Amino acid sequence: MNKTVAVIGAGPVGLAAAAHVMERGMYPVVLEAGTAAGHAIRQWKHVQLFSPWEYNVDKAAARLLSATGWNSPDPHVYPTGAELLEQYLDPLATRTPLADLIRTSSHVTAISRFGFDKAKTKGRDLAPFEIRYQNGKGPEVLRVDAVIDTSGTWSSPNPAGASGLPAIGEGEFSDRIAYAMPDIRGADRHRYAGKTVAVLGAGHSAIGTLTELARLRDEAPGTEVVWLLRGSDPAKAFGGGANDKLAARGELGAAFAELVAAGKIHVEPGFGVTHLTTSGDRMRIGAGSSSCG
Repeated sequence: MNKTVAVIGAGPVGLAAAAHVMERGMYPVVLEAGTAAGHAIRQWKHVQLFSPWEYNVDKAAARLLSATGWNSPDPHVYPTGAELLEQYLDPLATRTPLADLIRTSSHVTAISRFGFDKAKTKGRDLAPFEIRYQNGKGPEVLRVDAVIDTSGTWSSPNPAGASGLPAIGEGEFSDRIAYAMPDIRGADRHRYAGKTVAVLGAGHSAIGTLTELARLRDEAPGTEVVWLLRGSDPAKAFGGGANDKLAARGELGAAFAELVAAGKIHVEPGFGVTHLTTSGDRMRIGAGSSSCG
């Protein structure tokens, strides 16, 4: 009897996993919480990837696509999120046998071993998985032999609080906080132009957002950019420059370092966020005894 494998998430990794499961003679069921494959990517279509096409097209997925007459993009070009969807994920999800195996609008709520409560362990590893998920019809149950979780972190971003918990007041002001990479100079321009904007974090999403805000600062008078850095050394976020194995990532880090050196981004190092409040129509971000308005 062929094994059934549940794949949670229909992003690039999830669809690639499903393609590999099929090649091994097993039956994948892909559960996607969004309304279409690549749901998270649709939120950052404006962002260009650090890696070229050659690192973003899975070989098993490409074999499925080749049967449809699909042409692989130039392996050396750096796609945007929109291009990744249009030229790869959408065809993979709609024109190959995966189309009949993807269940969209299916939010997984629980996973356990069928017939085993939390206290029973003997034989647990041999029992099938029971997955509960929610869709438009209501609660659903799926039993499978294995589970691959590729759901990612898009729907569960890190909280702002320095202790790994939400800062006091964070939930209250959630409508004034963006946890991803907004389209700073495009669709979301009205939200940031002419305002003081603070960015918390030192990862590449934060650096990309800060870089776009610095460019907006040159275009829209009154725009001020503040970088809230939990660590004490901003240089750690600049990356390897010309020595970075991903050239586009190195270029971003070098350009970002120049913006910081030029004073276009105000840096607040050692800033551990503890609470959020308001002062008039502005939000105040507190870190112990200091705050940034």
